[in-house]
Amino acid sequence: MKLNILIVEDHELTRFGLKTTFEGVDFIDNIYEADSAEAAIEIFNNNNVDIVIMDLGLPNMNGIEATRQIKSFNKDVKIIILTSHNDEKEVLNSLKAGANAYCSKEINPQRLIQVVQSVADGAAWFDPSIAHIVLKASSNSPVYDAEDNRKNYDLTAREAQILKLMTEGYSNMEIAQILVISINTTKAHVANILQKLEVDDRLQAALKALKNKIV
Repeated sequence: MKLNILIVEDHELTRFGLKTTFEGVDFIDNIYEADSAEAAIEIFNNNNVDIVIMDLGLPNMNGIEATRQIKSFNKDVKIIILTSHNDEKEVLNSLKAGANAYCSKEINPQRLIQVVQSVADGAAWFDPSIAHIVLKASSNSPVYDAEDNRKNYDLTAREAQILKLMTEGYSNMEIAQILVISINTTKAHVANILQKLEVDDRLQAALKALKNKIV
């Protein structure tokens, strides 16, 4: 299935570069553009958008508030923050607002395409430069428990292998290809992992695994 993507960026040259990056990509259908959060929300409400690439430093309403509002309209939409900022407060507020990925604007265009595909498939991805912030935050999150280091989650060897790949940002499809198993088998393992770790989604599973050294 092809994806419809919305690029939210107030700098015209940057927006043009992003649009050019995704033109001709085989899994991208429509590419929408917005130069403000308000315009993005209007486009989102009037079109079928699967992925939003969101700048933070927008005029008037910032990208964090725009992310929060768009997620309130549709919790299933995937939002990728693309910014030159790696301020701890902005990173954490982006995550709280529902962002699925946080990328530096210096990211290689081909890598950005891969991130979009992975996030669409359910993975969470964070630029290596902010990984320490995410891990630090997880210690104050409901997914962290000081007792977890002593718990036995009864993960099978395969589940532990898949959880490690999840922490590295691989999507279900990529995990299936790496381990040479079917996508349905991969999804079943992921579901079991979430249940055993007592978390709701892949991001929480990855944070819990990293912080508590489960894998």
